Amino acid sequence: MIHLEHINLIVRDIEETLTFYRAAFPHWEIRGGDKGLWSGKPRNWIHFGDDYQYLAFGDNGVGENRDLAGHQVGLAHFAFVTDDIKGTIKRLNDAGFAIAKDGMEDDYRENIYFVDPNGYEVEFVQYNTDIPSLRNRY
Repeated sequence: MIHLEHINLIVRDIEETLTFYRAAFPHWEIRGGDKGLWSGKPRNWIHFGDDYQYLAFGDNGVGENRDLAGHQVGLAHFAFVTDDIKGTIKRLNDAGFAIAKDGMEDDYRENIYFVDPNGYEVEFVQYNTDIPSLRNRY
């Protein structure tokens, strides 16, 4: 079996970034971090998550993320499954983040998209069934 352990994102500011991800994942914590050099540039980094999954953030990112409406090669979005999408939306809204776009209407799943402080699009999805053929309709 293979599963995703972590995503490594370069960000402008770790604390600003944590505002978004702490709201989305209130049960996660900083697992560790340090300072170092990356290609000759100083960088702070942390791992934010639980015992099984995490997001790695490295700071001192420069420039803007890709245009999410454009066709440039790069990350389009990544998604997390939640069992409480309304609570996730409320926590992110309360932290000052607006919904970027609505998901598709479907009887068996609900989804929503936010954009974090660095321009990464993050999808949250709640499945309303355990039946794979209904969860994965296209």
